[in-house]
Amino acid sequence: MGDKKLKVLAVDDDMINLKLLKTMLLKTPNVSQVIEAKNGADAIGILKSQFDIDIILLDIIMPVMGGIEMLKVIRADESLRQLPVIVLTTDETKKGEALECGANGFLMKPVREKDVVAKISQLAL
Repeated sequence: MGDKKLKVLAVDDDMINLKLLKTMLLKTPNVSQVIEAKNGADAIGILKSQFDIDIILLDIIMPVMGGIEMLKVIRADESLRQLPVIVLTTDETKKGEALECGANGFLMKPVREKDVVAKISQLAL
C-alpha cells in the first residue's frame, strides 16, 4: 500500500469512545480521515454513499444495528466483502462470533492507542 493514506470508518454508540477513537486514529501516520457513525445502520448508509472507506473499527454492542449484524451485512455484500473490519468490545465471548462472521481483527475495550495503530498498520498492507 505504501504511502496511501487511509480513510477509516469508526462505529460506536458511545460518543466519548468515538471521539477517543478518532483522536487515536488521526495520530496514526497512515490515517488521513475518520468518518464517525453511531450504529451499524448509519455505518451501512455511509458505506453505500462513500466508496473509498479503507478500514472499519466496529463496536459490537450497539442499539439499532449491532456490530455482528453489521458485519453479516458487509460480508454478504460483494462490493464490501474484502473491506477490513476490526471489532471492538468489552465482551471476550463475542470474539469468536465476530471472527466467524468475517472480522479481520479484534481489540478489547478500552482500546489502547498502540494497539489501534498496530492493528491498522497490520491490515493496511
